[in-house]
Amino acid sequence: MPEITRRRFLGSAAALGLSARIGFAQRARLGIGVTDWNLQLGANPDSVPLASRLGFDAVQVSFGREIVDGRMPADNPETIARYLSLSRQYKIAIDGTCVDRLHVNGLKSDPLAPKWVVDSIRLTKALHARVLLVPFFGRWALQTRAEMDHVGDALRELGQEAARAGVVLGLEDTISAEDNVRIMERSRSANVLVYYDVGNSTAAGFDPVKEIRWLGKNRICQFHFKDNPHYLGDGRIQFAPILRAIRDIGFSGYANLETDAPSHDLDADMRRNLAYIRGILAQA
Repeated sequence: MPEITRRRFLGSAAALGLSARIGFAQRARLGIGVTDWNLQLGANPDSVPLASRLGFDAVQVSFGREIVDGRMPADNPETIARYLSLSRQYKIAIDGTCVDRLHVNGLKSDPLAPKWVVDSIRLTKALHARVLLVPFFGRWALQTRAEMDHVGDALRELGQEAARAGVVLGLEDTISAEDNVRIMERSRSANVLVYYDVGNSTAAGFDPVKEIRWLGKNRICQFHFKDNPHYLGDGRIQFAPILRAIRDIGFSGYANLETDAPSHDLDADMRRNLAYIRGILAQA
């Protein structure tokens, strides 16, 4: 190999190696976002600049619950365009979305629910996001094996729709990791994963550290961090072992703070919780 070509080759290889190392570091980093509903700006693009101003890496967008002319509040081309414009302007990611209409029409039995999921898949793709949270709470919480089976069956077709759009459906609920995996397997879709909420799991009597390690990185799409009504670190949830477990399984992606504002000073309380998590991350 001629010397000049050899030098170029070695220089290119070194550059590629550095690029690979930087890329790995970026992928391995746990980004910390925030839910727009905890910013009190659900289905509102103004959540994007607020999340940026507070110092978050990303924001999770909800599509709203009130239906007008057969559409969710965020299902509007101008609204989607504004989200994208603000995301570029403030250099903050939209890391995921939520079909919170399922709090009204639950997927476990309401025949209207699949439509809202399909619409939300379309909107998630339009926002260039990858994770769509599919919630099961309140009267729509999963309680019986028959309900879980029904959801798994419904997710077969919805999972195919999500796969075509490049979207992952994240199950957030109050059941065990094992039951969530059973639903995932029944769906027969690689695009149905667990949206792991450490607060919900703790309240339901499960051990988040054990469940996260058992699930592994390939069955979790995203996390929620909360210990409401407390500030993070002031309640019963120990976040240091949780973050170690997330690191140890090799998860890369986002965790969104779904935290209340105990003092009713939203900015101060969000900054406090974010600083706490960033401090634990730095130690880990």
